[in-house]
Amino acid sequence: MGIRKRSTTQRPPDLDSLCSALLLAYLRSNAPPHALHIPLCNLPRGDLTLRPEFGAVLRAASLTPDDVLTLSELPPPEALRPEDTRWLLVDHNALTGPLGRTYGARVVGCVDHHEDEGAVPRDADPRVIEKSGSCASLIVGLCRDAWDALDEDAQTDAHLARLALAPILTDTKRLGDAHKTTAHDERAAAYAEAKLRGASDGEYDRTAFFGGLSELKRDLSALSLRDILRKDYKEWTEGAPSDDDDADPGSPPSKLKLGTSSVPRPLSFLVQKAGGSTEKLAEALGAWAAERGLDLVAVLTASETDGVFGRELLVWGRGGPRAVDAARGFAEAQGEPLGLRTWGAGSLDAMPGDGGEWRACWTQGSLQSSRKQVAPMLREAMRRALSA
Repeated sequence: MGIRKRSTTQRPPDLDSLCSALLLAYLRSNAPPHALHIPLCNLPRGDLTLRPEFGAVLRAASLTPDDVLTLSELPPPEALRPEDTRWLLVDHNALTGPLGRTYGARVVGCVDHHEDEGAVPRDADPRVIEKSGSCASLIVGLCRDAWDALDEDAQTDAHLARLALAPILTDTKRLGDAHKTTAHDERAAAYAEAKLRGASDGEYDRTAFFGGLSELKRDLSALSLRDILRKDYKEWTEGAPSDDDDADPGSPPSKLKLGTSSVPRPLSFLVQKAGGSTEKLAEALGAWAAERGLDLVAVLTASETDGVFGRELLVWGRGGPRAVDAARGFAEAQGEPLGLRTWGAGSLDAMPGDGGEWRACWTQGSLQSSRKQVAPMLREAMRRALSA
C-alpha cells in the first residue's frame, strides 16, 4: 500500500495562544497603518473556565472574559464568507478542523514558535516561525515599533506589558528554563518590564506575578478527569488514505491519530482523582480516547514535589496493530534517551501482546524533554509504523 505522507496538528489554545492573539490584534489595529485585526480565542466560551490563569491575566489588563471573542460567537460560514476574511495565525501555523476546512485558503500570515508544517504560504506577511519559549515573545519582537508608535497612556502600556509577560514568564519558568528560554524571550521580557517601570507600576513583581499564574495553572481541584485531560491537550494525525493507482480500493485508511494531554500534577494526583484506582484511571483515559477517536494516547506530567522537579509519561497504543507498533517502537527507540523507568511497579501497564493494545507508564529521567520534544518522537514512531 502506498502512503501519502501528511501530518495535521490540532492545538487548542493555551495561555500563550490567547494572550498572543489579543496582543497582536491590539498593536496592529491601533498603530499605523491602523488595519483592524479581530482577535479570536479558538475555543468555545464554556472552555474559558478551564483556564483560570487567563482570567487572571485579563483582570491584570483591565479586561474580562466578556471582552474576548470565542468560537461560540463566530458567525456561521454563510454569514462570514471566506472571501470576506483574512486570517493571521498565532501560536500555530496550520489552520485545522472546521475553521481550516472553511477558511484555510484565506490564511495570509502567521507568528509561531512550533515546527513549520508548510501550510502557510512562503510569501505570507508576516511569516515568522522561529524557536522561542513563548509565541508572545515573537509578537513583541515583531510589533515593537508599532508598540512604541502607540499614542497611549502609561497605564495602557502597563496592561499590554502584563498581557505579554504572562505567557513569556510562564512558558520559560520566569526565564529560568535554559532549554526553553531564547534571546527572543529575554529581549521581550526586558522590553515589557521597561514599559511597566515607565508606567511607575509599583505593584509588579516578577516572582509574585509568575508564582500567582503558576499556582492557578496547577490548581486542578475543581476539574473532572475529563476536563484535566482536555485542559492542555494537543493532537496530531499522521498519514492519509492512499490514492496511488495500485492501491487496493478496499484497504483501510493508513493513518494514526495521537492525542497528548499535559498535566501540571503527578500521575498519583490523577489516580486519586479516579478514586485511588489505576484501573479507573485507565477507564477514564480509554473513554477520552474513544471520544476523540485516538489511536495513541499520551499523558505527560510535570510537577514539583518537596522542591524536586519530575516528569512522568504514559503512552497507550489502542487503535490496532499499527498503533501498537508505534507505541512499542517509541519505547524501544526513546526509552534510553528519555531515561524511562517503569512507574508504579507497572500498575498502569497493559501489554497483552495480541496486537490490540499496548500501554506503558514511566518516570522520565530526561527532565528537559517536554511535549515539544516528546510529541515529535511519537509522531516519528507513527510514521515508521505506517510505512512498515
